[in-house]
Amino acid sequence: MSRNTSGTLCFVESPVQLLNVLEWAHLDGAEATVVVLSPTDPMTRGQLRRMAELARDDGHTVRWEEARGGPSAPFRTIGGLAPALRGADRVVIGDPFSRYVQLLLTTTRARELVVVDDGTATMEFVSQLARGERLVRWHRRGGRPGARDLVFGPVSAAARRRLTPGPGRRVSLFTSMPVDEVPDGVTITTNAYSWTRERFGPPRVTRGADLVGTSLVETGVVDLDRYLQAVRELAAAHGATRYFAHRREGADKLHRLAGETGLEVVRPDLPLELIARRGPTGATVLSFPSTVVHTLPIALEGTGVKVAVCEIDPAWLTHGVSDHAQGFLRGIVGSARGVRTV
Repeated sequence: MSRNTSGTLCFVESPVQLLNVLEWAHLDGAEATVVVLSPTDPMTRGQLRRMAELARDDGHTVRWEEARGGPSAPFRTIGGLAPALRGADRVVIGDPFSRYVQLLLTTTRARELVVVDDGTATMEFVSQLARGERLVRWHRRGGRPGARDLVFGPVSAAARRRLTPGPGRRVSLFTSMPVDEVPDGVTITTNAYSWTRERFGPPRVTRGADLVGTSLVETGVVDLDRYLQAVRELAAAHGATRYFAHRREGADKLHRLAGETGLEVVRPDLPLELIARRGPTGATVLSFPSTVVHTLPIALEGTGVKVAVCEIDPAWLTHGVSDHAQGFLRGIVGSARGVRTV
């Protein structure tokens, strides 16, 4: 495949974002410079290192930025990236809600902006952009803006304008998520996980089930005790033996989960779409409402693996969770294709 080598600059902050950049580049034929705005979480950093190796293997340039390494790091990072931003014809981002990314967007002159999936947050981004709303993560909507939100408001508003198509500026979305409201002028391209399916698998399928963890406890949406009870009941009902931890799940929580459920806790070194394709993989993959109920049926198409989703009981939610957050979780389940509800 011939490569488009004009200045394409990609910003990622998570392994899934980098995976979806690789999927986009595979389809587009682009050879890109990928800038990793590294987080501090060790698990996320580890997965990003592995994904960076795959990106380099594919011919992309990877630039690792310790973007959160102390108070001066953001200024140093943004200053160092300024020449590349000014020279880029196309900028690809994975998290339009990121304050870091929003700040970078205000400095670019790129004529084309591409947003790749950052999981189910993409659904919320598209909806907010279509309605001209302030960009706010789904689990924070419904609350009063904090002091930092107010201070950063002008930057966020400027970034939203940059993400709105206009004269001399094209905006596209590369996604595997269902999109109900398409913002005016935004081009939608479907992510069919062709790079993943070509590079990995098909997996060896084992008996029983695997259970996919979630960070809903860590984000303050679901109560820990209720979550552990749900995991225990799901594992018993479906014969699950392994629990694939989300990269944000804490060690104390996982230690308790292993002790109370008997599940083998697995800390994946790559995004779950790649782990599942690499195998071995259970005949059924169980998940709570999350990105994988949309992505795994695509990545595992033709393998015989079934994906099932467990809805979040309102009784599991922590006090103060907004109606919007509850509706968003229901929407993840209701819009998932090729899965069954358990």
